[in-house]
Amino acid sequence: MKRRVHRQMPGGRGLKRLTLLLIAALAAAWGIGFLIFVQDIPRADANTPAPQVDAIVVLTGGSGRLEAGLDLLKAGQAKKMFVSGVYPGVDVAALLERNGTTPRSLDCCIALGYAADDTTGNADETAAWMAKERYRSLLLVTANYHLPRSLLEFRTAMPDTEIAVWPVHPPAVEINRWWRWPGTARLLVSEYNKYLAAILRIWLRSLRSDAMPVWAS
Repeated sequence: MKRRVHRQMPGGRGLKRLTLLLIAALAAAWGIGFLIFVQDIPRADANTPAPQVDAIVVLTGGSGRLEAGLDLLKAGQAKKMFVSGVYPGVDVAALLERNGTTPRSLDCCIALGYAADDTTGNADETAAWMAKERYRSLLLVTANYHLPRSLLEFRTAMPDTEIAVWPVHPPAVEINRWWRWPGTARLLVSEYNKYLAAILRIWLRSLRSDAMPVWAS
């Protein structure tokens, strides 16, 4: 019986090696980017004095955000506060009462947005509200780990708006020693991947816009 000889396709070994090198390079780039991402997240001891702005914008979805926004509003840091991503059916009075604030004291200076269900939606509905109010500057209030992605989305939606940030530091998120806390590590990895996806989406959208004929715009 003749023994069948298996011949490897020319260049097959080189292609496999190149693929492995590419995967390793991508993994290394992801890892380095992740470490830079985590390092850039604001720490609890890094808050600077809040600037004076036209509006305070609070993104719902995490503990301490609304309280921080209300404190800034009480301190007179802005004319109004906009809360983006509010659950339908919740009004200003209910929101303030839920947070232990007398509704009559601040309800005139708070607007709610119900349309957003993600960070891109937060940026879009805030941009519409800012345009309606003719405001040019805002203080963005959200969780510290969420700031890089939200800031990216807001600057994309409002390139001509002055945007300052006010990070909220959730006690359950241990940024300084994230590698020792599996829950924090998973959260940061997830947020970093969403951040990369947002960068890719915005970049692809800009390419489509550049390629669109003038008559089609």
